[in-house]
Amino acid sequence: MKILVVDDEQDICEILQYNLENEGFEVVTANSAEEALELPLQDYSLILLDVMMGEMSGFQMARRLKNDPATTQIPIIFITALDSEDNLVKGLNIGADDYIAKPLSMKEVKARVKAVLRRTQLQQTVPAAADNTMTYEGITINLNAKTVVCDGKELDFTKLEFELLSFFLQHPNKVFSREDLLKYCWPQDVLVLDRTVDVNITRLRKKIGRYGKQIKTRVGYGYCFER
Repeated sequence: MKILVVDDEQDICEILQYNLENEGFEVVTANSAEEALELPLQDYSLILLDVMMGEMSGFQMARRLKNDPATTQIPIIFITALDSEDNLVKGLNIGADDYIAKPLSMKEVKARVKAVLRRTQLQQTVPAAADNTMTYEGITINLNAKTVVCDGKELDFTKLEFELLSFFLQHPNKVFSREDLLKYCWPQDVLVLDRTVDVNITRLRKKIGRYGKQIKTRVGYGYCFER
């Protein structure tokens, strides 16, 4: 997989390149947003993007990428010294997949890169319908509107419940451990216990009524949605 690192500090580019290449990734670096935009960006699986740079900021570059159909699906992880909640929200609203604050921990960087790539690959394995919906019998999930309709009735879902159900429907008949579900459905910066997964699965089962029995427990392994 090809990763693009965009940062105006050459030392950071070199450190990230060295560590990510040791993990088996192909890494290209650029020292400005303008330099990065000259590259064939659609060829990259992930972009690590500094926020504070020269004339064009990382936020501005990210907006251009998300507004271009050729690059809108490329996951972006912001790297920045700006750690306020407002900046975090701004980055996520643009479409960032994650956010890492400086000074960097290479262990954290590698873990977050791998987590984002895993989520991206899983989301691409089962495409939604042309109108971006998924269905199972009487359940319809609209991925754009973030709604769930069950037997003709729209249900009131939390964000986490929506992520869990849509994840299960995208990967039917596959068993996922509690650790897997924490990686793919929970925010990466939230510390939760395995028991939290069990509690939320129980709530989800109750919420979808007669379809709750499709979420099977595989003792010693985890959960799966059986179609």
